[in-house]
Amino acid sequence: MKKIVVLVSGGGTNLQALIDAANRGEIKNGKISCVISSNPEAYAIERAGNAGIPCVIIPRKDYSDSVSYSKAILAELDRQEADLIVLAGFMTILDKCVTEAYAYKIINVHPALIPSFCGEGFYGLRVHEKALEYGVKVSGATIHFVNEEADAGAIILQGTVDVENDDTPEVLQRRIMENVEWKLLPKAVSLFCEDRISIKNGKAYVD
Repeated sequence: MKKIVVLVSGGGTNLQALIDAANRGEIKNGKISCVISSNPEAYAIERAGNAGIPCVIIPRKDYSDSVSYSKAILAELDRQEADLIVLAGFMTILDKCVTEAYAYKIINVHPALIPSFCGEGFYGLRVHEKALEYGVKVSGATIHFVNEEADAGAIILQGTVDVENDDTPEVLQRRIMENVEWKLLPKAVSLFCEDRISIKNGKAYVD
């Protein structure tokens, strides 16, 4: 049984999707063993508590830079003996000391179809604002491995939704979360825990 550690910063809707999927038996050979929050006020902490999942709070504001913060996160991941790390609305870019130590063991969900509308500065509603400004007809979400470059790791799964003429960023965000993120993130986590993802030439393949 693989130990899954989920990193959060906010409301924790993707964490809840993982908890719900686990309760339905959809995550095979894995268990959420710990939640780590960068924000002491995050509602995700309450979600973890309600599910009986231990939570560790490592406030980002207590550290002067991303390297020292990343080292604190790395120490906790090691202490938790994490097999898989899931970034679920985690609002801090981790230093390479973490991404190298856990290469191809960190999964993130990005609310667009990488390589579109991604990279540094593309998070939250800004992603959907830019997609609508561009006039795309479909959008979606990407589940990918995390490396030292923002949103540049190997893609595991992608899913799409149609963009409607009257969409606002908020409406599009909600449609993508409900129809793609909350379904594909648990699926990718289960695939990892079942050892069904292989890496060849830097690309991820699902067996």
